[in-house]
Amino acid sequence: MNQAPASVWRNPIHFLAFGLGSGASPWAPGTAGTLAAIPLFLLIQPLSLVWYGVFLLVTFLVGIYLCGQTSKDMGVHDHGGIVWDEFVGYWITMLAAPPGWLWIVIGFVLFRLFDIIKPWPISWADKKVAGGLGIMLDDVLAGLMALICLQLLTRLL
Repeated sequence: MNQAPASVWRNPIHFLAFGLGSGASPWAPGTAGTLAAIPLFLLIQPLSLVWYGVFLLVTFLVGIYLCGQTSKDMGVHDHGGIVWDEFVGYWITMLAAPPGWLWIVIGFVLFRLFDIIKPWPISWADKKVAGGLGIMLDDVLAGLMALICLQLLTRLL
């Protein structure tokens, strides 16, 4: 069971790194974090492709700091409750996705699948890249792989 530190509720950096508190879920914090990313996705989905890309870049860069600092403060590399990386990974998956709940659910399933299974190069990044960048990178790669699959599915369905 995941044990969230009390600082999640007191420290704004930890609160954000824990996905607005969603990573404090005692069960499947990565899944809880991805679910918590969906309402925020609904707010950013109408952005133009350019602004959506800018949003992804900013949240990725901010995430390197948030996740790295929280990990350092906690003395645990990539604590299971740190889920800002899941937020960004899911948002990458949903880049240029068609509107509708079907695609939101398919994107969720694809992202979680790649994030859990961690095929190469996700597994390599997870093991070899340290710090905030390492915490973010495996989920960015999972998001990119899920994005490719989602876009292929949009052409087939």
